[in-house]
Amino acid sequence: MPSEFTGKHVTVAGLGVSGVPAAKVLHGLGAHVTVVNDGDDERARTQAAELESLGVTVRLGDGDTLPEGTELIVTAPGWKPTKPLFTAAGQAGVPVWGDVELAWRLRGLDGRKAAPWLAVTGTNGKTTTVQMLASILKAAGLRTAAVGNIGVSLLDAVTGDTEYDVLAVELSSYQLHWAPSLRAHSAAVLNLAPDHLDWHGSMEAYAADKGRIYEGNRVACVYNVADRATEDLVRAADVEEGCRAVGFTLGTPGPSQLGVVEGLLVDRAFVEDRQKNAQELAEVSDVNPPAPHNIANALAAAGLACAFGVSAAAVRDGLRAFTPDAHRIAHVADVDGVAYVDDSKATNTHATEASLAAYESIVWIAGGLAKGATFDELVTGAAKRLRGAVLIGADRALIREALARHAPEVPVVDLDRTDTGAMLQAVQEARRLARPGDTVLLAPACASMDMFTNYNQRGDAFAQAVRELGA
Repeated sequence: MPSEFTGKHVTVAGLGVSGVPAAKVLHGLGAHVTVVNDGDDERARTQAAELESLGVTVRLGDGDTLPEGTELIVTAPGWKPTKPLFTAAGQAGVPVWGDVELAWRLRGLDGRKAAPWLAVTGTNGKTTTVQMLASILKAAGLRTAAVGNIGVSLLDAVTGDTEYDVLAVELSSYQLHWAPSLRAHSAAVLNLAPDHLDWHGSMEAYAADKGRIYEGNRVACVYNVADRATEDLVRAADVEEGCRAVGFTLGTPGPSQLGVVEGLLVDRAFVEDRQKNAQELAEVSDVNPPAPHNIANALAAAGLACAFGVSAAAVRDGLRAFTPDAHRIAHVADVDGVAYVDDSKATNTHATEASLAAYESIVWIAGGLAKGATFDELVTGAAKRLRGAVLIGADRALIREALARHAPEVPVVDLDRTDTGAMLQAVQEARRLARPGDTVLLAPACASMDMFTNYNQRGDAFAQAVRELGA
């Protein structure tokens, strides 16, 4: 039992996916645990009752007051650094960790082998890339799991009964903010675009938290050649001697890069004499779906896998075995020669830009909660691909105005309703605008909570509406 936790007074900030496992682990390590939580709803009371039965103290409805005697705070990743609880902690000299930081410090518990971490962050594509990476590692015969921000507790992975050879770890900017001592084997930043700025305070702070993933890397810092900001983060990172910068590109790769040549994914980073040689890893057709942004995800996953010593055959086999989650540029059906594609997960402009770039002629279904986003740049880049647009949701006017400014020739249907039944009408209107060979693409560029519980429900509504077209 690690002595640093025995008898220590630890406050866990927040219940939920990260807080409950953190409280249980710390209690099991002999700490005196108090959980504080803003909410006092039925779910919170159920979780509190479970923890209290173990001997954990829980305070509901007050997440701002620092419990007396606190020596360490372990926080849920979404709690803002400006919260009064953390202000009080700073004044009292109390350190604040996230659940990722706690998991990192608990690796090798009870003398077990501490599995290296291959870590991924970025504004978009994190989950898909981590799942691809895990699939490749499994194809190589390694004991692994996709964990972290993907919805699987890192604490469970490092303290559970299963021993791993390596972990594929998705990390959000929130998690990285609260993980000061994390040192990955290798890491990738896929891309950077404005997001969560209300939490971080500025784009500079957001980028800096993303860049923490490179600190102390041992083998490779994988970056996006097309996104200079990711390379800048590599240059700014303090890494171990010998750690290399490895780029990925949708074009022909240079030395120390992975890229695409004549329909092949190729490696010029982890081969002998990379100035002259390249190694075929897979075919573009092995990537599902082979949209440009998804090929970039595959190259990033391959770069991390190769940094860990995985063979080219395992990269190919892992990519072939990978099946993307629902609502990520998923083909639903073809109806009267028109393809219907669900990318409900495209909840911001950066993700939607990538989605729109995957098709030549599009009837675009968009709208929802804009979260402060603007759409001029998105529309300007996609204007030539748009056959038409159908707009739904609370902030659809922002997209309509951008279309009027930058794509006035594109016909627009503005649905003045925000009930869930609007999706059926949206699909029917899109069918009217579409021609054989077109793609009707749900890529909202907005959050879903104005009309739906989450993006999954929104995507399901789209798929159901498409099925009704073909009935």
